[in-house]
Amino acid sequence: MTHRIVSPLPRHARWLSAIAAATLLAACASPEPRLYTLAAGAEPASAAATAASPTAAQPVWIEVAPVRVPERLNRKQLVVRDGGGDALTLLEQSRWSAPLPDELRDALSQRLQVVLGAVDVYQQGLSDVQPLYRVTTEVIRMDAELGQRAAATINWTVRRLPDGKMVAGRTQADLPAPGGAEGVVAAYRQVVNNTAADIAAAMDGLRLNAAR
Repeated sequence: MTHRIVSPLPRHARWLSAIAAATLLAACASPEPRLYTLAAGAEPASAAATAASPTAAQPVWIEVAPVRVPERLNRKQLVVRDGGGDALTLLEQSRWSAPLPDELRDALSQRLQVVLGAVDVYQQGLSDVQPLYRVTTEVIRMDAELGQRAAATINWTVRRLPDGKMVAGRTQADLPAPGGAEGVVAAYRQVVNNTAADIAAAMDGLRLNAAR
């Protein structure tokens, strides 16, 4: 009976072998996806911080309801059109940092709070505070072509409480989106800003009517 004798590898050879194996595993592993958000700039002041400031004006209490989006867009990945046709592509390596309805709601709330000097009772969890204005929004379309353009149509309503006086409107935009996913996100961020500006104008109209 013969026995095969296997000599152990020298230490430096084992070390090189381990490095080669680690390199191979790293090459085979998928890269981490990049996360994007629609929120921009500084966070609005909290209700507690606003109330604590003796010079702060009385905030406008608003409630920005969750945003409704088409189910085809309710994905972690960014959704774009493939070559401008009817086919849609999910960008596996470009994802939202939160579900798209939450991204839209939070970004819109943030912008409205900054523009109006308002406090969103929904975001702040102030269940015991009655909002003066309730904002609802629905995304009708959000289409983008990488390196080309991004377009969106958003319906919105502003309801004054407690009398229920309401203003409804629609914000539409078709913007250039140069580059890759970053260009698409920047264009959508501008769409959110445009929507917030339209809603703020409608809210100002309701406030003026109430003051008369």
